[in-house]
Amino acid sequence: MFDLSGRTAVVTGASQGLGHRFAELLAEHGAHVGLAARNVGKCQALQRAIEAAGGQAASVALDVTAGVAAIDAALDGVEQALGPIDILVNNAGVAVSKAFLEQSEEDWDQVVGTNLKGAFFVAQRTASRMAARDGGSIVNIASVLSFDVIGHLAPYAAAKGGLWQTTRTMALELARHGVRVNALAPGYIETEINRDFLAGPAGERMRQKIPQRRFGTPSDLDGALLLLASDASRYMTGSVIVVDGGFMVA
Repeated sequence: MFDLSGRTAVVTGASQGLGHRFAELLAEHGAHVGLAARNVGKCQALQRAIEAAGGQAASVALDVTAGVAAIDAALDGVEQALGPIDILVNNAGVAVSKAFLEQSEEDWDQVVGTNLKGAFFVAQRTASRMAARDGGSIVNIASVLSFDVIGHLAPYAAAKGGLWQTTRTMALELARHGVRVNALAPGYIETEINRDFLAGPAGERMRQKIPQRRFGTPSDLDGALLLLASDASRYMTGSVIVVDGGFMVA
């Protein structure tokens, strides 16, 4: 049920962090993977690694804030290289950590533009292709901050909360077209982007609030991502899976 052979997946934000791992995982399970990110050089390095392991991948440049035309061009590039898109992992995201009173209009536009507006239109443009064929699976990468809050991340929490509501709305409207839409909500996952912060005093205070008393690793999301991307979740839509070491219940 977790076999993705013959399917084409797109992962946004695939150049690093969680997106990098998601792309590797899908390729390991047989998917042809479109690697989409602003840093196409890093995507190409990942593409070479996937191909060296016997998989298939294609790299496309995509800034999700660049508008619908740019999104369509990237999706066209993936489909021309790998075939019709069956799976979208809507992962591209950014965060700006500042106190609420210090967040600027530019900070808001960057974070909400990427994490909510960009994700909305990537999903919309991909779903339109899926709906015209045999359906597909969209996995929006939400966050525990879709449901909870901490300080200094107000635009991020607003965007991720909005992405969860967008997931539910999409699931409702797209079910008749055979397109499933679910969300994966990670907790505090250690990547190269946040490793230094999590290793410091603020990170240690955060770790103590997690019942498992550890931060997650990208591979801790493997099972949930595979479930939502594959036919194993064929009767799931509008659902969210939280993977957070118990943070939400603390």
